[in-house]
Amino acid sequence: MTEISENAPIDAAKSGGEGRKLSVSTQTYVYVSLLIVAGIVVVPLLTTALGGFKTLPDLRGNPFGLPNEWQWSNYTDILLSQRYWLQMGNSLLIAAVTVFLTIVFAACAAFCFAHVRFFGADYLLNYFLIGLMFPAATAILPLYIRIRDLGLLDTYWGVILPQVAFGLGMSILLFRNYFRNLPEELFDAAFVDGCGYIGFFWHVTMPLSRPIIATVGIISFVQSWNSYIIPLIMLNTENRYPWPLGIMVYKGEFATEWQLVLAFITLTILPTVIAFFVAQKHIIAGLTAGAVKS
Repeated sequence: MTEISENAPIDAAKSGGEGRKLSVSTQTYVYVSLLIVAGIVVVPLLTTALGGFKTLPDLRGNPFGLPNEWQWSNYTDILLSQRYWLQMGNSLLIAAVTVFLTIVFAACAAFCFAHVRFFGADYLLNYFLIGLMFPAATAILPLYIRIRDLGLLDTYWGVILPQVAFGLGMSILLFRNYFRNLPEELFDAAFVDGCGYIGFFWHVTMPLSRPIIATVGIISFVQSWNSYIIPLIMLNTENRYPWPLGIMVYKGEFATEWQLVLAFITLTILPTVIAFFVAQKHIIAGLTAGAVKS
């Protein structure tokens, strides 16, 4: 009887594990779906990269094929230009400060919503989440007036602060759901040892939140890096332009050098692609640890 009772959980676990295996047809459907999605993502990237090696007539006659003659000068001329590195530096500065402020403010607010009970918490949280329904373009006029009244036009802060404000809604939602899925025993043990809310947040919660920090950081970085409408409205000096505004250099009054535009885009999206692959493990952990369950 003892031998049977000891092996019963193992057999049940094996049978449960076998019951969760996908059938061959389901696995085929999953792999085909993933290949289609991967093709939708990869094909435009490869087309953009290859288009940067073509001449303009070759690009118009053969947009999806290999170049007839590889024009390496399209990339080297951009890399050797001072304007490119200046715009990349502006984009990096704006994105880095935006990510830092978004993580700090969103983590603090989400911790309060997850662990602190106070009057009007649900209403205040819903107020932040309302921002998810309004893109930046719908508020560009009042936003411009507010930035002008603050004297921040044609400054980096005039771009950073609106980006942080529009990124708080999603960031607070992700942080809050992650914090609420942390074991409550950690919270109770910390308070028994005399740790307050600030100490628990700094010494316990944040060290355990690297996956969600990476997730929020990458989302904020990509949104800031690719932002076009806010810098276009807030910045007037070319030396402060981020890279999305730099594309206008290759657009003339009567014609556009599309091969240089594609080369420029390829070089400027590389930092986001590299950042994603570096933080991919933490992003997956953050999204699967309860951050998107709600």
